[in-house]
Amino acid sequence: MGEFKQESRAATTALLVGTAVASAAAGAWLVASSANRRRASADTSVSEAPTAVATVRSIALSLCDLFGACPPPHAPTTRSVHFPPPPPMPDVLATIGNTPLIRVNSLSAATGCDVMIKCEFANPGGSVKDRVALRIITEALDSGELIEGGTVTEGTAGSTGVSLAMVARALGCNAHLALPDDAALEKPRLMEAFGATVERVRPVSITHKDHFVNVARRRAEELCESNGRGAGYFADQFENTANFRAHLEGTGPEIWRQCGARPSEANGAAVVSTSGRRLDAFICACGTGGTLAGIARYLKSKDEGIECHLVDPQGSSLYNKVKRGVLYNRVEAEGKRLRNPFDTITEGVGINRLTCNFHIAIGGDGTKTGKTAGNEGPSLLSGAFKCSDREAVEMSRYLARRDGLFLGSSSCVNIVGAAKLARQLGPGHRVVTIACDSGVRHLTKFWSGEYIASHGLTPTKYTKDDPFEFLDDE
Repeated sequence: MGEFKQESRAATTALLVGTAVASAAAGAWLVASSANRRRASADTSVSEAPTAVATVRSIALSLCDLFGACPPPHAPTTRSVHFPPPPPMPDVLATIGNTPLIRVNSLSAATGCDVMIKCEFANPGGSVKDRVALRIITEALDSGELIEGGTVTEGTAGSTGVSLAMVARALGCNAHLALPDDAALEKPRLMEAFGATVERVRPVSITHKDHFVNVARRRAEELCESNGRGAGYFADQFENTANFRAHLEGTGPEIWRQCGARPSEANGAAVVSTSGRRLDAFICACGTGGTLAGIARYLKSKDEGIECHLVDPQGSSLYNKVKRGVLYNRVEAEGKRLRNPFDTITEGVGINRLTCNFHIAIGGDGTKTGKTAGNEGPSLLSGAFKCSDREAVEMSRYLARRDGLFLGSSSCVNIVGAAKLARQLGPGHRVVTIACDSGVRHLTKFWSGEYIASHGLTPTKYTKDDPFEFLDDE
């Protein structure tokens, strides 16, 4: 059991209990399977059959996880150790959540911190929005606002639409999705693959009746007028606080449990938190605000000393709201630019209005929107960082070539923020962010060399050893 020794008392207790329980279980297994072992070929290798050691280890690991003190993610193993596969799942929806938390080795080495990403692209629909879609639709079905066979409508830049289309089908409903006609082609094609109706509209200000959000709201109203209550349901991901609850009760607790493990080792040297905390800081961008608000609220409830930060793409106003308390200005007022109101090539993050979900992140109760909404309580956020399109593009190519990570635009914005925050905190800290989706659904835009070149963003510096050579100073 020496390889499982933990520094914490909780881990030691879990291992002792696990040993006792597992010893009995392993003994019973050995007796019951003795006949099978006698029939087994003499040259059967230890890697081809489970052992008592494997049983002891698997039970001990489960108890460690229960006690909130897991062994290092890269603890030494032997060929004789077998980890039991997860049990069969009842349906695809059961696979949403419990995504891996991994270390970004290149950025960790550059900063001296554990820079970690929550791999939300591992969800069955390919993005963090699977959690939100599941929560929104199940709450609507439970309340009767949506009936089985009814239609969920939403205005979306893409990922939420894909997730809603998938979850709606799995729960016996339909989806009608409105999105701007300049969104990456992969996203509407994925929606259509799930049988959703896709309505592409021109990008306009949120105040315009034909903004994709307003179009989606109208379609839900029309369905209810024609077919009765529940026939249409407007998901309203920006203002629906089911979005916030999905992360408060799901993503946040997962991150907290996963950070109970000792910091991972890189090149033989362990990063130990200088603060003594299992997690020092969390950072991510906002589209709706639900991810940041939900995770921040949960993490702060577990340890008030954890810093939570916003990273904001260019053209978005939320940085100003966090840093200066002012949401709007002349340059960043939504709708000033006809084709691209946020003036960014990134998708899914950045906004120039205050949503109910983001309102929670800055101390509100989630019931007010608009530029005049105040903060009823202390903000959950310690600060904010900016991310330019160039930084996001350079980071995407750097991670692909250094870490084998092929990520979408919003993921790269988040990781730019994590790198800047890690450098600000200094060596010996653990920083976590969200990898929202992969680069697979961004091939025609963010990962298109031609598209990137047309915006003057052809990457040039991602081969450098130091990622801060292409990151701007804050």
